[in-house]
Amino acid sequence: MIKDILKDIDAVIFDMDGSLVDSMWIWKQVDIDYFASHGKTLPDDLQSKIEGMSFYQTAQYFKNTFNFTDSIEKMMDMWNEMAHEKYANDVPFKKGVEHFLDICVERGIKLGIATSNSRYLYDAVAKHLGLDRYFKIVLTGSEILNGKPAPDVYLNCAKRLNVDPSKCLVFEDITKGIEAGHNAGMKVCAVDDEYSLHQREDKKSMADYFIHDFNELEL
Repeated sequence: MIKDILKDIDAVIFDMDGSLVDSMWIWKQVDIDYFASHGKTLPDDLQSKIEGMSFYQTAQYFKNTFNFTDSIEKMMDMWNEMAHEKYANDVPFKKGVEHFLDICVERGIKLGIATSNSRYLYDAVAKHLGLDRYFKIVLTGSEILNGKPAPDVYLNCAKRLNVDPSKCLVFEDITKGIEAGHNAGMKVCAVDDEYSLHQREDKKSMADYFIHDFNELEL
């Protein structure tokens, strides 16, 4: 159990996929299907290569590395449509996170989201899970082009929340996201996730805190 994680914290900022919601399972299949639709085979190391990239940066990487003929805009549109139904209907919260969010609201702690995902898919899962009742400031890969580990998305989120970065706590599920939070001058709690199990020990050593789920936070 982790005590006092909210001590001296004025804002909590969440990465979305794998940290706030359980959605990483969607993306491997999207990538497999997209490669197959172009007669290509998904490289085994793709996820490690694109980890932390913004939506736009990922499309750039696909086009430059694998010579896809689709425009960057068409790629992003296709990925959005391939994933939309799952985000709109099937993606659940990470275990225990709703109670944690309720506690933050009760204590007047500001809440934000800083995700590499698209605004389109955020809007889908926000409607599905009612995220707007918690989050007033949301920055996505549609607005911030520099992906993680660059601190841009976290610094911009803190600025819009009107909170000093040193008073922010970040929840992240990947190492590049942890780097991004630290590069922004924030404390970081790593969240365990099935799709980043290979990074578990690195996440534990890099982050200020590590949890398997949000029920481990003694509030």
